[in-house]
Amino acid sequence: MVPMRACQADELASGAMDCFVAGGTFAHFCKNAGLWGVILWGRPNEEDIGALVRTLHFELRPPAETHVSVVDASRLTGVDPRAFSLLDRYVREQFEALARAVRRLAMVRPTGVEGAVVAGFFEVLPRPYPVNVFDDLRTALDWLEVPASFAVDMDALHARAAQTPPLLGKLRAYLAAHLADASVTSAARALTLSERTLQRRLGEAGTTFQQELVEARVRAAQHLLLHSDTPLTNIALDVGCASLQHFSALFRKATGESPSAWRARHRT
Repeated sequence: MVPMRACQADELASGAMDCFVAGGTFAHFCKNAGLWGVILWGRPNEEDIGALVRTLHFELRPPAETHVSVVDASRLTGVDPRAFSLLDRYVREQFEALARAVRRLAMVRPTGVEGAVVAGFFEVLPRPYPVNVFDDLRTALDWLEVPASFAVDMDALHARAAQTPPLLGKLRAYLAAHLADASVTSAARALTLSERTLQRRLGEAGTTFQQELVEARVRAAQHLLLHSDTPLTNIALDVGCASLQHFSALFRKATGESPSAWRARHRT
């Protein structure tokens, strides 16, 4: 199957199909008049979600026919409530237009705590059309009556939009949900690979399991440092470090600053 092509927002707005617009942490695509979708990854901020909302309006422009939508949020590693409040406002403001344009929406949530947060967010949104939340993309597509093979196309689209191999995106989503107990063994099992194959494919992508684990812990720690008053010792344990000393050394090596200095500078 020919992969969807990257396009500019004005092309998508003018009715182009089989293409996608990419932002820092999202890709918004139109496969055809009957199927639109969004892929989310990382930790979208207000700028990212604002850009996404601007392209979501393209789905509502007449003479658009009704369509189904899929939102694959399985690769999210964090949720910023301020950013996602923009989606809430969009749905509320466009409720009637959405009811006319969309027949049903399937959302694939991340694993772990982030999955519960994302699912909870969708639960409190107004529902201008039927919405269902899934743990698996193929099951979500089946509910939309879209061939399950389209999941392969969405993986390829994410890889192009995020410039990240699909395996790496899935590993990062897994690590974000399992910081306290992640190991190469558990990660390989979750990704249905042997440990040797996982290590080899990570090497081909220019990284290692340990490097990805450290980066995942630092990303989670930075979010807690910036958005909470959680004590450093608690943050160390939350992100899977055995002690405050271990966490401080890991954080300083990755960022060049101590956790307390990083928090003070960025909050200022």
